[in-house]
Amino acid sequence: MKLSKRLQAVASFVASGSAVADIGTDHGYIPVYLVKEGVAPRALAMDVRKGPLERAKEHVREYGLSDRIALRLSDGLSGLKPGEADTVIIAGMGGKLTIRILEQGRHVWDSVKQFILSPQSDIGETRRFLEQAGFCIDREAMVEEDGKFYVVMDVSRGEMRLVRACYYEYGRDLIEKRDPALFRYLDREKRIVSSILEGLSQAQTENVRKRQAALAERLAVIEEARYEMQ
Repeated sequence: MKLSKRLQAVASFVASGSAVADIGTDHGYIPVYLVKEGVAPRALAMDVRKGPLERAKEHVREYGLSDRIALRLSDGLSGLKPGEADTVIIAGMGGKLTIRILEQGRHVWDSVKQFILSPQSDIGETRRFLEQAGFCIDREAMVEEDGKFYVVMDVSRGEMRLVRACYYEYGRDLIEKRDPALFRYLDREKRIVSSILEGLSQAQTENVRKRQAALAERLAVIEEARYEMQ
């Protein structure tokens, strides 16, 4: 079974031998892959909607894994009991939804050894939440696929202080290891922000000035990250 680059990056972070719960499983690709490849002895494929669970059930049956992959209707982590999973995957949704799922899943925070997160928006906000809630980002990966960039975080309970703006927005681990995909992402971000600023240079309204200030601040954080990666 071949996964997309994004899903492969997510799967690569799963600790061998873990019982896995995949939240928002959609087609169930990750649980099927992990169990089929022997990474996970068993898995839970969970989704808030019946349609995706039916699609996941078809894939589980196709690979003959119905005895090792259970499917469960659940709003986020609400249907997961403490001790049922060593690793929880929350991937492919927005950062605000990722945060909400984690907040509403406090009952499993201390029983889960590893959270693998891949928010598709509000990534800086997600890192800030993790820091404040007593989580530690142990490592990160960034992958580029079909012109889009995706971040994957390996998270556990622990203390973390990111401090610098660029670490919140772009990931301390990615910056410190000079991740090649992050280099490309920052270059693209710089071009986009600089172009918008140039387009606003002739306007003088109060709203435009506020927009210019916000973009200039964003550009400064981008430059800080680029400088750190030199």
